[in-house]
Amino acid sequence: MDAADVIASVLILGIIVVSLLSNVVVLICFVYNPEIRKQVPGLFTLNLTLCNLLLSVSNMPLTLVGIITTGLPGGGTFCQIAGFLDTFLTTNSMLSMAALSVDRWVAVVFPLSYHSRIRHRDAVIALGYTWTHSLCFSIVAACRSWVGYHPLYASCTLCNVRAKGAGTQFIVFTVALHALAFLLTLIVLCVTYLKVLKVARFHCKRIDVITMQTLVLLVDIHPSVRQKCLDEQKRRRQRATKKISTFIGTFVVCFAPYVITRIVELFTTGPINPHWGVLSKCLAYSKAASDPFVYSLLRHQYRRTCMLLANKILKRSALNSTSLRTESNAGRSDNNCNTTNIQPTSNKPLGQ
Repeated sequence: MDAADVIASVLILGIIVVSLLSNVVVLICFVYNPEIRKQVPGLFTLNLTLCNLLLSVSNMPLTLVGIITTGLPGGGTFCQIAGFLDTFLTTNSMLSMAALSVDRWVAVVFPLSYHSRIRHRDAVIALGYTWTHSLCFSIVAACRSWVGYHPLYASCTLCNVRAKGAGTQFIVFTVALHALAFLLTLIVLCVTYLKVLKVARFHCKRIDVITMQTLVLLVDIHPSVRQKCLDEQKRRRQRATKKISTFIGTFVVCFAPYVITRIVELFTTGPINPHWGVLSKCLAYSKAASDPFVYSLLRHQYRRTCMLLANKILKRSALNSTSLRTESNAGRSDNNCNTTNIQPTSNKPLGQ
């Protein structure tokens, strides 16, 4: 292993740890908080979390083994199953992100009719489509034996080496897969979140007008209070932009290098640097580690649930330690009482 392989191994190991811990925390919050379970976006978040967890325990470790051993991790059949899961889970997670963006667009643009437009039945139908969409591509790739170990990415995934005889069919399949997964999701994210940003900026302008009118009327207001209002006004305008940039930016940064590399690989005859292939795969894996923070853990409901769980655990441990200290102190006091009650017998003189 050279220095680049060591760095890639450490990077994937870190992604596995962060992905497992963060997605497990999201799953615990979903199970613990009934309010999250009642909400429609909770179903999309649950589906995304399960996909990320399965990807973290199935494909990421195999890629780590592939980098370390520079060879096929496990047997051929096992690698084909892992390649099937890689195609299915990646496509399913992308479509789940698109479903979440549509849900938020409806919630912001049509707030009064949101509950009538987006119901649990609609969410189940959307999840059924994401599963059907993902299974179709995964089953076709597995049946045509187009999945296996790819040395460029050191992982079990779609492999053009195994599809040499297919030629044009494999090219059409790969382009269609990424167009109907990555490109479709990117278009949906851009359209929905830019409309959300437009509505958010409109509401910010309304609030800004009211704030400025209030500041004009309050002539005797202290300059520090006026400056705080103006600073909050500026932060309010930037908050929506930062959130939208995070949603779209993380998706593009994590998936675009890998998808572009897959497309370039189809139409180029020259070799591609394997270090770049592994890096692009690591970036794609990193989306599973960032999703819990982007879509769940930074939201108020999840943060509050995490705080409640942490307080509950800490109070239990504090109570247990307090009871242990009380029992130990009680035992010491009992011992002290026993020693004080036992007095030595005095030796009386023989004449008395």
